[in-house]
Amino acid sequence: MTPTLVRNLRDADPSAPADAGTRARDWAEIQERMLAPLYEAVYDRLEVGPATRMLSLGCGSGLAMLVAAARGAQVTGVDSDRERLALARERLLPDEGTEGTEGTEGAEGTPAHRARLHGDGLPAGAGADGAPYDLITVFEPIGCAAGDSEGLVPALESALPLAARGATVVLTGWGPPERCATAPVLRVAARLTESARPPRPGGWRPTLRDDLEDVAARAGLKPDGSGRVSCPFGYADPDSAVRGLLSTGLFDAAVRATDRSQVEKEVAEALHPYRRPDGTVWMPNVFRYLVCTT
Repeated sequence: MTPTLVRNLRDADPSAPADAGTRARDWAEIQERMLAPLYEAVYDRLEVGPATRMLSLGCGSGLAMLVAAARGAQVTGVDSDRERLALARERLLPDEGTEGTEGTEGAEGTPAHRARLHGDGLPAGAGADGAPYDLITVFEPIGCAAGDSEGLVPALESALPLAARGATVVLTGWGPPERCATAPVLRVAARLTESARPPRPGGWRPTLRDDLEDVAARAGLKPDGSGRVSCPFGYADPDSAVRGLLSTGLFDAAVRATDRSQVEKEVAEALHPYRRPDGTVWMPNVFRYLVCTT
């Protein structure tokens, strides 16, 4: 089916680090794959396949879209991070400059097809015929940073008119802190952020049980089931772990409150309990998803 990428209506964060390109590459090459079990679990439950027309809000560098496209789904991605969106294009649309090419292979072995590309804003429909979406996904987990769901309700409200009546919407979030080994590492962000005078917003906070249900209620969605998925974070070495974790954006407020070198140092120290004898880093985590209907 046809992968489509569009840019979000929101502008990129003006306070993003100067090395945004490097951070986006770290996300795509190190961190994004950690959530692959979450994508697969959701797609298995919803039987995503050739009949699926999916809109991915916050699509990042496109791995979740790639997995859905490999199942035959028609996918459209929206993201405000231009660097990540560029990497998604490399993955999903490697031959976008050669429109009409059929039967070629994408960068990750997935068949590449002709695509519709939009410069700004949400598309009018899922395909050339303007058919509505039957699945909207938000695979950027909420629930561990203060205010991390604030922009989600407006984004959903903008996207829902493009969905069919009774369409499925999937929201995702971090699991309980006691089941997420990464939680103590993320507390570094909160401590450094709160150390600034005056304190900066955006620090880590414990996940609340009803975070996803609260977003669903505010967006006018009806919960229709949920699930938990084990998504361990595994890294080849501490340096990769630091780079991967900082690529999430969860430490941006801490970097602004102090400096990147201090954040890197303290994150590396917080990773010591999760280092294995062979030098790898392993942190078991649980993520939660909520299935809703429009």
